Parts: sequence; structure tokens; C-alpha cells
Amino acid sequence: MKTLNKYFIALFTLSTVFLSCDNGIDKITAVSPGDDSGAPIVTVVRPANGFEIQVPEAITSVNIEFKVQDDIEVSLIKVKFNGEEIASFNDFLDYRIVNRAFTFDNVPTGSHVLTVEATDIAGNVTISTTNFSKAPPYTPLFRGETFYMNFDGSYSDLVTNKDATEVGGPGFTSDARVGINAYRGAADSYLTFPTAGLLGNEFSASFWYKMNDVPNRAGIFTIGRVPEDVTPANNNHRNFGIRFFRESRAGRQSFRLNVGNGTTAVTALPPATADLPTGTDWVHFAFTITPTKAIIYLNGEVIIDRDITGLDWTGCDIMSIMSGAPRYTWFNHFSDLSFMDDLRLFNTVLTPSEILNLVAKSDRIFSVPFNGSFNETITRSSPTIIGNPTFTTDAKAGINAYKGATDAYLTFATTGLLNQEFTATMWYKVNAIPDRAGILVMGPPDTANPTSPNNRSSGFRFFREGSPTNQTFKLNVGNGTADSWFDGGAAASINPATNSDWVHLAFSISNTESVVYINGQVVSRGPFSGVNWDGCDVLSIMSGAPRFTGFNHFSDLSVMDELAIYKRALSQAEIMAVMTAN
Repeated sequence: MKTLNKYFIALFTLSTVFLSCDNGIDKITAVSPGDDSGAPIVTVVRPANGFEIQVPEAITSVNIEFKVQDDIEVSLIKVKFNGEEIASFNDFLDYRIVNRAFTFDNVPTGSHVLTVEATDIAGNVTISTTNFSKAPPYTPLFRGETFYMNFDGSYSDLVTNKDATEVGGPGFTSDARVGINAYRGAADSYLTFPTAGLLGNEFSASFWYKMNDVPNRAGIFTIGRVPEDVTPANNNHRNFGIRFFRESRAGRQSFRLNVGNGTTAVTALPPATADLPTGTDWVHFAFTITPTKAIIYLNGEVIIDRDITGLDWTGCDIMSIMSGAPRYTWFNHFSDLSFMDDLRLFNTVLTPSEILNLVAKSDRIFSVPFNGSFNETITRSSPTIIGNPTFTTDAKAGINAYKGATDAYLTFATTGLLNQEFTATMWYKVNAIPDRAGILVMGPPDTANPTSPNNRSSGFRFFREGSPTNQTFKLNVGNGTADSWFDGGAAASINPATNSDWVHLAFSISNTESVVYINGQVVSRGPFSGVNWDGCDVLSIMSGAPRFTGFNHFSDLSVMDELAIYKRALSQAEIMAVMTAN
């Protein structure tokens, strides 16, 4: 009886559970998804539009990530690289929201287009594209360059395609002097690199540096040998190799170079006037060494020229970057917590002009060498080509130069070019027919006179005027309310009948003056209150068109080579250094 009662109780309890499941809760019922009301939404997450891969390998990989959403159901996704299908997906965990990520391994140097094509069950198709590029492998840009580390997200030497050894936890900072990143120092952290192939009777180094003077002394660049004394932790064997370091002196930082000749060492110690105070922004250091000389440069200027008695690299098999460790720590020249950027090494002694050229080229933001292409080489942007400009093998540098033609010129967007200071340099071979032409123009539209524009209130206009026997080069710059002329007259003129050779043209604009140069010499200089860039969205090369044709400054039939733009006003010495480098 007890058993039977148990069965009845269990049955009653189970029935109660089933009956109570619907209490206060709606039953689950199937709902029709309805009609498909729109096409899928496709978002390409990686690579971002405009992304550039900068690695030393000629062929590399790219991470691809995308998201597809549809109101009903995604049925098919295709991914294409430069029009070729590289992946497809038709099986999804969630058919309404699809996230995918994978790596594609065959990305060569050049510009590329990634396409993601999504189709839903109703046949609606959405295509999303992103453009990215792979930079070419690095080739040395300067005489004798053997090593280049740009710190743009890696510690690789771009000349040898080798990685440095990381000690501790060095990092990167976006507060870069050149490019997108710089080395960021950290406690007990530095890089080492083998010196094979880097050491000779002559040696030079160049880099940008932003000082953190805590700690109050540090090693910056060291090539030394293993100590032979009984206290190797002291690491003060200075008779071989070199040590570039800093120490506190009267509340400022003194930068010094120590060179060993095998039996003794000599220190190149600059005067106190070259010491840097706390809070100093980016500066450029360079030093050169021969068996008889050690010279340190600060921002292109010599701060110490010291006679030495030899240079011995015996046993100097590694170099340390941003520390004296592991070979030079006796005087507490440990890790430097400062920033470093654009480290270059050379197997020759750089001249003062070459060092100034290094400083200047760090601020170059636009470059068109015209070597069979009109493309810009720093941002790798392409111009709009108007008419039919061509190339000539009569080049100042490289294999080709720009050759002008009637109604022909180039335009570029001015994105990234509009700085408060500005310099342009170029090589130029004049053709005096027509007798006036625009050479380089960055001006606003002229809404009052669109058919013959002459709005000079902002931007600049660099052009020539004259006759078959006299061409004068002139610069006009607008400050937002008025324009200023920089016309050197006879000093800024050449006679095409007697001078058909290449000339170097340059001009600079700052907040205090504008200067025009021919062959490195000042031909026009005057005070100026600062350029205004309102409406200056187009750069014209070899014509005043489309923004400055009111005085018939149309296309220039002359020849141009090695056009470059810089983000600051270069000094005359820097312009001469740029000129002599080409």
C-alpha cells in the first residue's frame, strides 16, 4: 500500500510540474522571418583603407578581417585579392551576423585591392573594397649606408633584413620624429645587434633623439669588447671600440664619444654650451670616426672635433642601442629611457653637407623623382594627369625627368602638405617658349573669376615670366587677407639662350620670411607674416592651371627632376646640401 501511494504521489507531482510550466509565460511559437528587405552590410575591418605594409621581405602576408550582417540570412561570402578569389564561405554558425578573420600569405610589393562580396538567400549582393599596399624592400639612400632601423613597429635593420635582439622590454612611441613610430626606452631594456660587416677604418652614425634625463646618465650607442678584468660586471674596457653616452653636467645633459685605439681611449667632450636642458624636443645627433678624428654633430652643426690616436675594433662583436650594457656600465651608463628614431650607420666618414642632407631629408614629406613614373614615393600616391606630359632621358638624377607639353600638367591632393612652414626644391631646365608659365602652384579657387582664376589670398604660386633671353623666377604667397611678392629681378633671372643647363630651384616659407634660391644662392628674400592655406586642396606641377591662369601662367614645356617638399623652412645650408646630394 505504501508503494502504491508513492506511485500516485510521484505521478501527481510530475503532472503538476508539466501543468505549471505555462503559468505566466507565453508558449514558444515559430515566427516567419518575413521577406528579405535589403542587401547584406559588409564591413572590412582589416586591412584598413590606405594601410601600408612595411617589412623587408619582398613577399609578405596580410591579416584579413571582415563582418557581414543581413536581416534574414547570409548564403555566400567571397574574398578576392586584386580580382582573384582567395577564399569563400557558405557555412556559418550565425547566418545573420558573420565574423571572419584569416591570413593571406602571398602579398607582393605594390598597390592592392581587397574585395569582400556577400550574397543573401534572396540573391542580394553587396561588395566592399579596401585599398592597401606593400612597400618595396629598402635600398640604402645615402653613400656608405650599411644599417637602417626606422623603429616603425619593428627592431629590424632594413638593409640586412635582420632583427635586433631585445633585452628587457623596450617599446615604441607614436611621438616619432620620422615615420609613424620611434624607439621608447625602458628600465633595464635595450637592443643588441651583431657588428659583422659594419666595422671599418671609418665609421659614422646618425639618429634622432628626444631626451629623458632620468636617469641622469645613460649609454646611447655602444660597440665594445668583453671586459678582461676580474670584475666583469663593471664593464669599463674602453680601449677598444666606441661609446656614445650622456651624463649630467650643471643640471644639463652632456653628450660624449669615447674611442679606443687598442691601448688607451680618448673622449670627445663637447663644451657646456652644447649640453641639452630638461624638456628638449627632438634633436639630431651624428658622429664620425677615423683613426685620427672623432667629430660630433648636433642638428647638423659640429659641437666637438677631437684628434684621436687610432681606432681598434678587436673583440667588438656586438653593438648596444640605447644602453651601455652589456659592455660599458661601470659609470652607471645603463639603459636610456629616451626616444630614438631613424638610426643609420655608415662605413665611411660623412661630410658636413651629407649630415645636413640627412637632417633635411628627415622632414621631406613629398617626393617625385620622375623615374618613369609620376607617382609620389613617400605616400605612394598617384597624381591626376592632365593632357600628355612625358619623360625625357635627359635627367639630372636617375633615369628620367618630367618633360612638359602644351596643356599638360600634374595635380596632387594637398593632404598632409599644408604646414605652417614649407620648402620646395627641384632641378629645372628651362624652355622659354611660352615666355611665361606656372611651375608649382598650391592656391584656392577663384569663384569671382573661374574662367581666368587669379585668387592670390592664400597658398603660393611659383612661376616664371620674361622673354627668350631672360626668364625671371617669382614667388607669390597669400596670408589669408593679402598676398606678398618675392621677385628678385635680375638676381632671380637666367638667360635661356646662353644657359640651357640644369639649375636648382628652391623656395621656403616661414612665419617670418619667404626666400627664393637659385643654385643654392638667395635671389629673393623678404618679410612675411605666415601662409594661409584656405581652399588650397590642389597642388599643380608644371602649370598654373587650374588655380592661377589669370596672367596666362599655363603649362610649362620645360624639364623638371627630383621635386621634393619639406614640412619646414630649410636653411640655406640645408638647401645647398640637398642640391649637392643630387
